[in-house]
Amino acid sequence: MRFDFVHCHGSGNDFPLIDARGIKLSATDWAIVARALADRGGPVGGDGLLLLREGNGDAAFSMAMYNADGSEAETCLNGLRCVARAGFAALGVDAARVRLKTSVAAVARAGDVAPGVYGVRETAGPVSLDAAAWPMRGHARVIEAPVAELGSPRAFTAVAMPNPHLVAFVDAVDEAELVRVGEVCEAALDWLPNRANVSFVEVRGADLFVRTHERGVGLTDSCGSAMGASVYAACLTGRLPWDVETVVFNKGGLVRASASRQASVTIVGNATWEYAGSVAVDLATGCASGLVVTERFPDEIAAWERVR
Repeated sequence: MRFDFVHCHGSGNDFPLIDARGIKLSATDWAIVARALADRGGPVGGDGLLLLREGNGDAAFSMAMYNADGSEAETCLNGLRCVARAGFAALGVDAARVRLKTSVAAVARAGDVAPGVYGVRETAGPVSLDAAAWPMRGHARVIEAPVAELGSPRAFTAVAMPNPHLVAFVDAVDEAELVRVGEVCEAALDWLPNRANVSFVEVRGADLFVRTHERGVGLTDSCGSAMGASVYAACLTGRLPWDVETVVFNKGGLVRASASRQASVTIVGNATWEYAGSVAVDLATGCASGLVVTERFPDEIAAWERVR
């Protein structure tokens, strides 16, 4: 089966994005497509797969995001900006409500984040502190407290965006330790059956630096919902003020973000097109082949590089 797609990124979180409106595939088949296209050793590569889908109710369109391992995420805020850009173009609008797997978000064209960098504003929520609902068995709320099952003495805050996050504030990010804790979460099917994203966060004055081990992906240069969860956790624990925009850095770039006491997070960031093309995926073998690049966007790539 052949798919047209755009390869894009939000703050360095990169994906193939397919306009899936009218494409009828099962979730199992989309998982196969996601694994094939996200494979860094294959013809495309990415942190996962984004789908633009039809809207319903008051949502103009909807999105799905499949991780590199084929699991479907509840949300992906870096990916949402990219899907929003595609949805705006498809429908001729500059603002919309978007249906995600388990929630609804508001998106709007934000003007360029920097010269030549397409910007989107997104507001997601409500954020939840109900860890038992993830489920995170044996825990009701975790706010700046150790989680014994992780085997780490660090204090974590558990935040659902609605996808689950464990956030720890550190003086300096130790990537080896972060990966170790993240891998514990990947394997903890008894007490954490839906796993969790784990972020180590440095407070740098009024800004944050976030490094994330993303479930189904591993150590990633950027995770939008992790940046949102980190801002919310920073406000909740008194490290940042509510309703004040801060810059959140990661290895992939940056976004501007704020959190409210009403349990919403707003992020302004890029949605950058890298190239457009088509590729074939054999659903029987799970292999991608025959990549054809139809258009490249070097000006967008260069504009983003000037921001990083």
